[in-house]
Amino acid sequence: MKVILLKDVPGTGAAGEVKEVKDGHARNYLIPRGLAMPASEGAVRSLAGRKQAEQRRLERQRSETDELVARLKGLVLEVRGRAGEGGRLFGSVTPQQVAEALAARGFAITRKQIELEEPIRVEGFYQVPVRVAPGVVVHVDLNVIATR
Repeated sequence: MKVILLKDVPGTGAAGEVKEVKDGHARNYLIPRGLAMPASEGAVRSLAGRKQAEQRRLERQRSETDELVARLKGLVLEVRGRAGEGGRLFGSVTPQQVAEALAARGFAITRKQIELEEPIRVEGFYQVPVRVAPGVVVHVDLNVIATR
C-alpha cells in the first residue's frame, strides 16, 4: 500500500515522502497513529503543492537574509559609556545595548542574536558577531566611545 508519511518514522522514511509499505503495517500502525495517510491521487498532488510552497518560502527567506547581511556589512555602530582613567568603562557594553543601537538604525535584531563572548569594558573598536539566521553570522563594527 502506498502512503504519504506525515511524520518521520524510523526504519520507514521521513515526513513528506511517499512510501510503499505492507498493508497491515499501514492499516494497523501508521494510519491510526497519525504517522501516515493513504497516498491517493489528490493527496499526492496536495503534497507536491505544499512542497513547492515551502520551497518558495525558503527561497524568500534566504533572499531576505542575504539582503540583511549586505546591509549589516560595513555598518559601524557607536555606543557611548561613562569611563574613568585609561578608558575603562564604569559598566560594560552588553548585547542589549548593541541590539538597541541596531534598532535605532532600523534593524530588527534582538539581544539573543548578539553573540558577545564577554561584555565590553574598555573603549575602542570591536567586531561584534550577530547571528542573522541559523548558520549565518555577520560581524558588525562597534565603536565604544568613553565619555568623562
